Amino acid sequence: MMKRILAVTIIFALILSCRPADVLSQGGVNPAAKPDKTVTEAKPVCALPSARASQLPCTEKGAPEVSVYMTGPVKTEKFSAPPLYPEAQVTNALTLPDCYRMALIQSEIIAINADLIKEADAHFMIALSTILPHVSFESSDFQEALPSQKGQALSSLKPNKVSTRNFNFTQTLFSGFKAIAGMRGAKYEKNQRIDEKIRAEQLLLVDVSDAFYLLLEKRADLNVLKRIRVVLDDRIKELIARERLGRSRPSEIVYVKTQLYSVEASIELVKSQEVVARQLLEFLVGQPVGPIADTYQFPDKLKPEEYYVAQSLARPDVQATKFAWQLSKENILVVESDFLPQVDVNGNYYTQRTGFYETTDWDIELKVSVPIFEGTEVLGNSNIARLQADEKMQAYHRARRKAPYDIRNAYIGLTTAMAVRDVMRKAYTTARTNAHMQIKDYDRRLVSNLDVLTAIQALENSERDYVNALYEAKRRYWQLRVAVGQSGTESLNDAF
Repeated sequence: MMKRILAVTIIFALILSCRPADVLSQGGVNPAAKPDKTVTEAKPVCALPSARASQLPCTEKGAPEVSVYMTGPVKTEKFSAPPLYPEAQVTNALTLPDCYRMALIQSEIIAINADLIKEADAHFMIALSTILPHVSFESSDFQEALPSQKGQALSSLKPNKVSTRNFNFTQTLFSGFKAIAGMRGAKYEKNQRIDEKIRAEQLLLVDVSDAFYLLLEKRADLNVLKRIRVVLDDRIKELIARERLGRSRPSEIVYVKTQLYSVEASIELVKSQEVVARQLLEFLVGQPVGPIADTYQFPDKLKPEEYYVAQSLARPDVQATKFAWQLSKENILVVESDFLPQVDVNGNYYTQRTGFYETTDWDIELKVSVPIFEGTEVLGNSNIARLQADEKMQAYHRARRKAPYDIRNAYIGLTTAMAVRDVMRKAYTTARTNAHMQIKDYDRRLVSNLDVLTAIQALENSERDYVNALYEAKRRYWQLRVAVGQSGTESLNDAF
């Protein structure tokens, strides 16, 4: 009896002595154990932990790391996030600057704004023509039949056919201040159209970046679901093998299949969303879109909020409303010039002339037109012009107030998105560590299959949430740039 007790005690002691090196070194945490100062680094685990893929090394620049301290020969296992941009490895992948350049060429709105700038140049030419002389060549022939009884007498005084060939010169000496105001107004109009075109390019940048990162997000989300499906497939195969040995129950296999079918349904849904996002980007760039890659280095830290708010007055749409207000004030002078007299000089140089004026080579006429009463038409036009100028002034002041509001909203949205991204990245890497540990513990029959599936489900949710938070932060970043008034024609990789 004593020998049997002694043998059991020896076996139990041997088990305890082997346990830290066998189980806890695989991911189990001993609360009583203190980490040693000597730490060795193990290779990170790629994708999701499974029987076949748990030892594949995988790294990502800037990925967070989770350290797990263990007893025995103490070491730290670091799990880094898997690559979320498989398209970046493709050499011919489209980048965000590539898509934006193509969208600028394709956009009909940008083309319309370019035409409006040319229209402003045409308006300047029209206003300039008022103070320039007008020259024309005129040719006229006049013939009449004279009465027969008096034909002999009249024919000696008045010929029955008169021909005139002459150059006509017309010069406006004074027409109020219509010409000067018109030329100044055309200049303001051109500046307005230029700023409106720049703002349209910036808003197009928001549309392109939203579609670009939405497509990247859906493709990354699809890759996550496909990896989860592979893990669940491997899990089913492993449970089937265990069930044959009597170490697993059929209900566990059914439960995993339920999760697998849910993931497959999510895959189909995300596939449709990926198609919609791709079609949106194709609509913007005007050509089919294949692989895309995000090569832009996302900043880790933003400047103070007031730095961006201080640039609000220089935003192109604010400047455009200011030029529109100045244009409307010049239009008042154009309209009210009709209250003032107009002075014109009209001259002719004749190359051919018949009749009584045959010997006259040239003539000149000074014409002065003073408006006395023309009803209330000019007065009504003047009132309309002044009211339109007041409307433009109100639009300008509203744009000045709204620009800082837009910047502050965009700044808050970006800082929140960056904070959520950082937290979700920590949650994701922690969930990966947990899933890895749960699978190892299940192999040693320390946890149930339900614990493993719960860990895998938590890993799926956290990784998808991290993907969403990551690309939401990137979209918010470009929205802030455009809210500040970052020119779309500048380099997308400049300091901001």
